[in-house]
Amino acid sequence: MAKRTTSPVGGLERNNEPAVLILTSLASGEKHGYALSKDIEGFAGVALGPGTLYGAITRLEERGLIEPTPSDDRRQPYRITASGRAALSAALEQMRQLSEIGTSRLGARIATSRPTLGGATPGYSL
Repeated sequence: MAKRTTSPVGGLERNNEPAVLILTSLASGEKHGYALSKDIEGFAGVALGPGTLYGAITRLEERGLIEPTPSDDRRQPYRITASGRAALSAALEQMRQLSEIGTSRLGARIATSRPTLGGATPGYSL
C-alpha cells in the first residue's frame, strides 16, 4: 500500500498511483527496486511498501511499459520502454488537464468570494 510520508493539506491526497510514480522515477534513468522506492519517496513523499512496489513492477513489465536490464548484481534494474514513456506522457497530460480545470473552477469560486465595497461577501465563501 502506498503511504504518504508527509501529511496532505486539508486531508486531501495527491495522486499516488504506484504505476505513475514508478514510471516517473524510471523516466530519469534505470533503477532497481530499492532505488525506485527511495526516489519516489524523495520526489513524491510516498513510501511504497515492498508488496505494492514489486506488484506494480510486475504489472508494468507484463504490459511492456518497463523492462529489466542486464545486471551482474543480485538487484534487478528496470528501465522505461517507449510504450511506458507514451503511457506516462498520456497520464501526465490527463493530470495536467484535471489540474487546469480544478484550478480554474477554484479560481472562479475564490473570485466570487471576495468582499464587495459594502463589506458583504457575495456568492460562495471559503
